Amino acid sequence: KQWYNAEYGEFQTFQHYFKQINLSAMEPVEIDESGVFKYVLIALYRDDGGTDWLVRGHAWGEYHDDIYQSTLSEASGKGLDTECKGGGRIKHDPTNREIFVYGYSVGYGRADHEIACGLIRAKYPGYKVHWSNEGY
Repeated sequence: KQWYNAEYGEFQTFQHYFKQINLSAMEPVEIDESGVFKYVLIALYRDDGGTDWLVRGHAWGEYHDDIYQSTLSEASGKGLDTECKGGGRIKHDPTNREIFVYGYSVGYGRADHEIACGLIRAKYPGYKVHWSNEGY
């Protein structure tokens, strides 16, 4: 699947994007290995004016903000600027090689699940990765 990257003025695949941001200071996708948990989609602003995307999802996060604050602390320690662009939930089933992204964050609103899924697909090739705006 391709998307238009206005920053580069061209269409790119998420795999190409994933390779680009893999060179950045933070891993693009960090989610728990299994279970159902909250996640946030985070914009990571680069010095050159561009934006990278991060997906963070963990069961330890009671609130979406807990997950974002952890990432904010890591990014700030590296001199990086971030903004939470929304959240939702992830159901990660490694046995069936499936990841389902859905719902929203009460505090941050609904993340763009399509962006999150694109990044997750690049990290988990061979998985069925899909999303829905339904549910909480």
